[in-house]
Amino acid sequence: MSSSDLPLFTWHQPVQIIVFPMDKRIGRIREVASKLLDKPSARAADHYRNQVSESLDRSLDRMGIAPADKQEHVSAFWNAVQSETTRMAYEGSRQNGGGAA
Repeated sequence: MSSSDLPLFTWHQPVQIIVFPMDKRIGRIREVASKLLDKPSARAADHYRNQVSESLDRSLDRMGIAPADKQEHVSAFWNAVQSETTRMAYEGSRQNGGGAA
């Protein structure tokens, strides 16, 4: 009996990479949001945002994620960062007495 007679031994399970959801990476999201809020100018914040985006792209490239899927993951991450930035700014204004009395 040859190996061609036994297709079970030549079968390989298809590989599918499942990425941990970018919008659930709470620690990284809070770190990026905090650093963005601390930047002295919009230009510095844009530069930092580009650095983070490039880092995320490289990470997803190493995992073998398709370009269309990469954009979806990166967008989800930045949406979560935007929400966290808004939350942090709101909390900061409440702690500094910026709320209505």
